[in-house]
Amino acid sequence: MKDLLLAEIERTVAAHPERGIWRSPLMACAGAGDPLFKNLKKTAHPGHLLPADLLPDAGTVIAYFLPFARQVMASNRKGREASVRWAEAYVKTNALIAVINKRLAALLGSHGFRAAVVAPTHNFDEKTLVSAWSHRHVAYIAGLGTFGLNRMLITDKGCGGRLASLVTDAVMAADKRPKEEYCPYRRDGSCGACVKKCPTGALTATGFDRHACYDILLENQERFLSLGKADACGKCVCGLPCSEGRP
Repeated sequence: MKDLLLAEIERTVAAHPERGIWRSPLMACAGAGDPLFKNLKKTAHPGHLLPADLLPDAGTVIAYFLPFARQVMASNRKGREASVRWAEAYVKTNALIAVINKRLAALLGSHGFRAAVVAPTHNFDEKTLVSAWSHRHVAYIAGLGTFGLNRMLITDKGCGGRLASLVTDAVMAADKRPKEEYCPYRRDGSCGACVKKCPTGALTATGFDRHACYDILLENQERFLSLGKADACGKCVCGLPCSEGRP
């Protein structure tokens, strides 16, 4: 079943008229009963949902990553404002994830399984800026990578891209989580390049001001109103040793 799901993700990306935006996707699975899901109420926030909150009798949580192509990330390396290419990729990827989720749910349904999908973004409280379901944390539990200093998930194909996840009552083998830290800073205190790239100072080596970060997302959204909801920045994932792969 896992092979069928990954193949469906790959087909959907390949069929997109602007498929050059992305590199080959990654996918991993976690058992819905993994104790780390309960720990998210401590490590993420108290209101974080459990897989069973999204789907009774949840068996597996599927996470996948759509890594951006090199030219997309290169366009956003410099300057304070997000590049047009980055904003376009953000909007189009969110739309693509919605299509992928629908197709994965249909594929699972064709085999007698149910699925519950979650929007790729804009599913957070606008006051606290906290989401009830963190795709990044879920992807970590599924084994797609480890967290970087930039709070993004570093996968085998880097952290420049978009994560998504869904829950199914199908039971599939869980993937193993990495045993080592991918982020050089978390590994031995080196690097820290992402902190220097943050245009607002929201990201530091000791903390993260999500409201300062959100302010520039809204600035960029105003600049790119014609593209859709492009509340994106991405400076802290572009032009880094971890942008396109494991450093």
